Amino acid sequence: MKVRHFLNRFLFLATTQVVIHSVGASIAATPFGTTSAGDKVTLLSLENAKGMKVAIIDYGATVVSLHDPDKNSKFDDVVIGYDNMPDYQERSHNFGSTVGRYASRITNATFVIEGATYSLPPNSGPHSVHGGPVGFDKVMWRIVQKVDGDEPSLKLKYISPDGDMGFPGELTTFVTYSLTIDNALRIDYEATTTKPTPINLTHHSYFNLKGDGIGNVLDHKLQINASHTPSAPNSVPTGEIESIEGTPLDFRSPSLIGERINHPDFASRRGYNHYYILDGDSGNLVRAATLSEATSGRTLEVWTTEPGLQLYTGNWLSEELVGKTGVPYQQYGGVCLEPEHYPDSPNQPHFPNTILQPKETFTSTTLYKFGARGITPVHEN
Repeated sequence: MKVRHFLNRFLFLATTQVVIHSVGASIAATPFGTTSAGDKVTLLSLENAKGMKVAIIDYGATVVSLHDPDKNSKFDDVVIGYDNMPDYQERSHNFGSTVGRYASRITNATFVIEGATYSLPPNSGPHSVHGGPVGFDKVMWRIVQKVDGDEPSLKLKYISPDGDMGFPGELTTFVTYSLTIDNALRIDYEATTTKPTPINLTHHSYFNLKGDGIGNVLDHKLQINASHTPSAPNSVPTGEIESIEGTPLDFRSPSLIGERINHPDFASRRGYNHYYILDGDSGNLVRAATLSEATSGRTLEVWTTEPGLQLYTGNWLSEELVGKTGVPYQQYGGVCLEPEHYPDSPNQPHFPNTILQPKETFTSTTLYKFGARGITPVHEN
């Protein structure tokens, strides 16, 4: 694989809180319940100098909330999720989670490395998706570093043992969340292994720029800097690459998400759940996508060192899922923009290599950069 060395550099009511303060920013630690195995879960709330907030739990290294200002400087939570541990364990839909060891699909839950065949536990028909039944989204991560200041950050660590979910090698993974001064959520990944192993990490927040639980995202405009997609009839990659020109997948110009979502080609998926090969130099930080919503004026730019982006429009969300605000979610209630490597790369020799070798270090960076159009100026007396 091309090992990347891009090392450039919420709120819930609670009865107990430990806060690390600095001028204009803070990190607060709050209990968030326990897992069914009895592990105590901690919620870490980061706030930058401009008042943007993100809350993260150490279960799944998961983003629970993200408060961002609209064009009138009103802060709203723009990711969907829960306010309790049982829902995250029993009906997560990967809300806000860190996904691994291998995001997306490994066909028939099997692959070969250096002549050895590895079989994984399938969790989507005969295939392995998002690391299997107990992926990185369903384990406890260890908080290893908290950095306060105008750009606070949180670093978490997980050691996946050799043979975990069928994958070879002990994989040590770090994920660092940072809030930048220009209102970006920056995510840096780093991993090493003791044996050759596939790796494909991503972030799985569902964004709704109107606010958590407010309608759906069909009225959001999306632009993706991609001209090609892997051919994947029935969601199974063939190894071939296709142009998206003239197809309902074409978001090279800003288009409403709902404009073509009911196209007959998407019937089995119920909407968008497709991988885009980004235009630009993989390994360098490039702008992958831009999302916007007219009423709030909010915008979201996605920047990444990854070669592609998975677009998922919350096709399987339903009113059975009740979120943080007490409002049932609806189909298309959030959109996921997941920077990652190609699906099924271990089985596709023409796709970019995703096998991490011992003595190599995997690194990857993603930025979710928030803004607002039509900001009302504030006049001082």
